[in-house]
Amino acid sequence: MSRQSAPRTSGTAAPAGVDWWALFAFPNPVNEYAARITAGLVVVLALATLLTGFGWGLAIIAAGFWLRVLFGPRISPLALLSVKVLAPRMGRAKLVPGPPKRFAQGIGAAVSTGAAALLLAGFAPAAWILLAVLIVAASLEAFAGFCLGCVIFGFLQRRGMIPEAVCEACNNVSLRQL
Repeated sequence: MSRQSAPRTSGTAAPAGVDWWALFAFPNPVNEYAARITAGLVVVLALATLLTGFGWGLAIIAAGFWLRVLFGPRISPLALLSVKVLAPRMGRAKLVPGPPKRFAQGIGAAVSTGAAALLLAGFAPAAWILLAVLIVAASLEAFAGFCLGCVIFGFLQRRGMIPEAVCEACNNVSLRQL
């Protein structure tokens, strides 16, 4: 979806303000290696949280997902480490469509927030089960390159629940980068 700026009239200054589209932009395409490294870091943090029972770890994990889904990799410490430091060491980027990755981050945000809410409500076993589900999904992405959220995104898009215009490269093989 393209954004057009309002036409300028000669002799007037551009209006000052926040570019909300840029603030909430998510990269498209995305470096798959950076996404996988971020998922691996989530696995490490989630395992540490699960093994120690440190409840604040759930809040930290949820906050990281929300930062990534809302702002892309620009603010999230794990994503910044992945994108700026670790992924460049992997060599040439492998580009994949961004919208499915953002959708997957949204699922991670919902699951981790749900786990944190369950823990706060006194349902610790349910919270730890949700965290274990998150560990499995993030491990699939990190270690096998299988993005469960991306698969769900594709399923919903094929069923017409997500418009094709959201991710044209997801439906058109000729637009995909190999």
